[in-house]
Amino acid sequence: MKLPYLILLAATLTAAAQAPEKIDTVPPNLSHIHPIEHKDLTYRTINGADLKLDVYEQPDAKPSPVVVYWHGGAWWKGQRPAEYGSFHALLDMGFSVVSVDYRLTDVALAPAAVQDVRCSLAWVNKNATEYHFDTTRIVAYGTSAGGHLALMAGFLPPGNPIDPADCGPMPHVAAVMDFYGIPDVRGVITSGIPLSKSTARWLGGADNLTLATQMSPITYLRATLPPVFIAHGDADPTVPYQQSVSLKKSLESLHVPVTMITIPNGHHGQVPPDQTLLINEALLKFFQQNQILPTPTK
Repeated sequence: MKLPYLILLAATLTAAAQAPEKIDTVPPNLSHIHPIEHKDLTYRTINGADLKLDVYEQPDAKPSPVVVYWHGGAWWKGQRPAEYGSFHALLDMGFSVVSVDYRLTDVALAPAAVQDVRCSLAWVNKNATEYHFDTTRIVAYGTSAGGHLALMAGFLPPGNPIDPADCGPMPHVAAVMDFYGIPDVRGVITSGIPLSKSTARWLGGADNLTLATQMSPITYLRATLPPVFIAHGDADPTVPYQQSVSLKKSLESLHVPVTMITIPNGHHGQVPPDQTLLINEALLKFFQQNQILPTPTK
């Protein structure tokens, strides 16, 4: 598979500016997959409200790997991208994409967002035949707060007390894509950085350190975790870069496959075009090395 012009994968929300930033500038001569669109599907109904997702299905009707995406916004704002242009690179790699909304802070506090994320995985598992998902190759992907949710999606162990009983069996997550996410929620709460206010609001109070620990992906570190791809700017003023560095070291100590790309002088959700290309090249290699995508034959 040769994709020399892959451009970064999704619209992101820069928490500092609280405004969406689209970093998808695909050259006009690049051929794209045009997926089959299934919009505004309900994956869970809770307290009388329908939670929605969009499916962008590969058009060849063959079982395909699937990326499940959760947006950022410090758990209190943001929404899934309105169209599939944000996912061109993943579609071109051969993935179907499921783009998910979840309950935000003004609707329900933690652990609601994590429970919704897990229920969206269960929905993918349940509906795999209809949308031609290969459930052995499910990738959890998120940006910022969505990166935290992707880590929780992939790190929570079977039989945990967070998963809602009504959502059904959870599939195995084959890999996690964490773009400047939050591995240590408790560390954010105690740091005093601006993000700690949004985090405290989501948890229902800064003193709720027990829940903060339960909502921290690092709480669930173990040797059987799926491979993890991390991208983070080393000048991020919102989510501490050192959190990703520490996560990488912890995963390496457990011999969990991990790739981390540092964006030099990168701020939150801001990726220069040259770094975008490097990230996508590294991501494609990551998928091939971890048998999510086939390695091209020479």
